[in-house]
Amino acid sequence: MNTENLQIQIKTFFGLEGVLAEEVKKLGGKKVEAKNRAVTCEGDLGFLYKLNYSCRTALKIIIPILEFKAFNESKFYDKLFKFEWDQFLEKHQSFAIDATVNSERFSHSQFMTLKMKDAIVDYFQEKYNIRPNVNKDNPDIKFHLHIDRELVTISLDSSGDPLFKRGYRKEQTVAPINEVLASGMLQLAGWDGKGNFLDPMCGSGTLLIEAAMIAMDLPAQIFRKEFAFQNWKNYDEDLFQKIKEFRINRVKEFTGKIVGYDMDARALNAARINIEAAEMEDVIEVRKQNFFESEKDMFPLLMVFNPPYDKRISINDDDFYKKIGDTFKQHYPNTLAWLISGDLDAPKKIGLRPSRKIKLFNGKLETRFLQYEMYDGTKKVHKIKE
Repeated sequence: MNTENLQIQIKTFFGLEGVLAEEVKKLGGKKVEAKNRAVTCEGDLGFLYKLNYSCRTALKIIIPILEFKAFNESKFYDKLFKFEWDQFLEKHQSFAIDATVNSERFSHSQFMTLKMKDAIVDYFQEKYNIRPNVNKDNPDIKFHLHIDRELVTISLDSSGDPLFKRGYRKEQTVAPINEVLASGMLQLAGWDGKGNFLDPMCGSGTLLIEAAMIAMDLPAQIFRKEFAFQNWKNYDEDLFQKIKEFRINRVKEFTGKIVGYDMDARALNAARINIEAAEMEDVIEVRKQNFFESEKDMFPLLMVFNPPYDKRISINDDDFYKKIGDTFKQHYPNTLAWLISGDLDAPKKIGLRPSRKIKLFNGKLETRFLQYEMYDGTKKVHKIKE
């Protein structure tokens, strides 16, 4: 593997490609290109470590190591059997394979995964008379198999567990928002740690913690214990330690306020446990408060939240969204507010015209991320005409 000029592919959620591309550029990526649910770039081994450790909107970071065309299963197997797997996998190490197949020729992803596993095992059996173990749950080395029609791409997973697993979530509510999605929403909303932040329906506190991490410039994976690249043959521990130290030395003090409201005592308890796990008790405040009875008490203020969806939690939908709109108008002048909703009719129910609408996915659920600008005085928030 050429460690000076790695071709890097970074996976993300639909709608966050632009945010991720900006992050990668700021971290020093070269030839950065936004694709569908992914960003590609070039960089060296140290940059790969830095991406995994610092990037907030990355789900998984992989390195393509082999690409070829196959028109039948025997050609597929032969090509893989001839590949020098011992460049990446030690004899004693376990491995696993993730597969994505989009092909009429090779329609069964599990079968293709099995053929690839056989090729790897047979390679080691013939060369060393040893059969490496497959470990689906906790492999030393993880490969990705991607088949698009005839084109086969094999990649090496540098991350291991998906990068939304930050390590601070100890408790969760009914339908917590994914950490990567939460950070992407905050960046789309323009949160940079200047001013104050409110999540008025905070649940288990994910948006609050991600907002604090952005405000303090904390690396996204500061709490993570391990990455897949630490099992690679060319792993440079001294280099990784230097990168971590450099990033931690950039952490800054935050002087604003980050506040979360919720009406559910269990949600607040979960939020407090997670905030403590993230060592943010001094930065984030949560309190039992009905948003509909609250008034603006922080200036300037950015509000971002994930109201409960009727698909997950029983709410009187129309009335609930109307109350959100009324609270915006009556109690939050001069405020920029964003909310994510799986109800595509939410703007009508809120009764105000959003100034921006961004299509995002919360898991498999299609959502809209809506921006509302509230003004005090002459420029009133626009009502939607019936």
